[in-house]
Amino acid sequence: MNETALAMTVAFAVAGKLAFCAWIVSVARRDASIVDSVWSLMIFAAVIGYALFSTGGPRLVWLLVLVGLWAARLCAHITWRNHGQPEDRRYQAIRARNQPLYTLKSLYLVFGLQAVLAWIVALPVMASVSSPEPLSALDALGAAIVVFGLVFEAVADVQLARFRASLLSVGQVMNSGLWRYSRHPNYFGECCVWWGFWLIALASGVPWTVISPLLMTWLLLKITGVTLLEQGMAARRPAYAEYARRTNAFIPGRRRIQSALAVQSEDRVPTAATDLCGQGKP
Repeated sequence: MNETALAMTVAFAVAGKLAFCAWIVSVARRDASIVDSVWSLMIFAAVIGYALFSTGGPRLVWLLVLVGLWAARLCAHITWRNHGQPEDRRYQAIRARNQPLYTLKSLYLVFGLQAVLAWIVALPVMASVSSPEPLSALDALGAAIVVFGLVFEAVADVQLARFRASLLSVGQVMNSGLWRYSRHPNYFGECCVWWGFWLIALASGVPWTVISPLLMTWLLLKITGVTLLEQGMAARRPAYAEYARRTNAFIPGRRRIQSALAVQSEDRVPTAATDLCGQGKP
């Protein structure tokens, strides 16, 4: 087995071991949604495992810092957000569909699958840390996009957390701050992070790792992100239909012209709450 194959195998094993440990905790707590907190750590662990068994290149240190910051922030945010909450409704639905023996099935349906996805998503970073290619302007551009995406999603998450903490948020829709220009600015920021990492991989001479940002974009738009979150949102929050009509789903942009119905509705909102009408990340 050559060095690259060995490093890839170790990376997958490390991510899988972390997933297995998280599964054991989930069984004890009867809460499979803890995988969301651990997922970013699986990616970071895969990169660390790869780096330990490969020859480091000029990108090694600063790439580890970037992916480490991303993983730590996302893990901390999701853990804080879910603290004291019941199992996420998405995992409750998976649990209900896979009885009996869900406890065993969740090992591969939830945690094993997440480990595989984490390994695939980590490919641009893993391939870049060992590349001997010299640094270039494309590296700088990719790193700038990673930082932009990281800050963008962090700001969106903080804005949403503040909104949810307000008593005025009950039954309302978040449409201030970054959420005024995108219904899912946190997911847009996450997407930027992985396209930025791919640009670094492109500069490293491994363009085939584009599978990572393509997979992440597909997941965010069609599977675990936008599509899933918006199912039934209008029924739970009547103001959401108008918000969706005026606001881009993903890529931030100018708001569309407001309807007369929305103007009348907003005229009835107290002044202190005019900028607190917003959509949430589950």
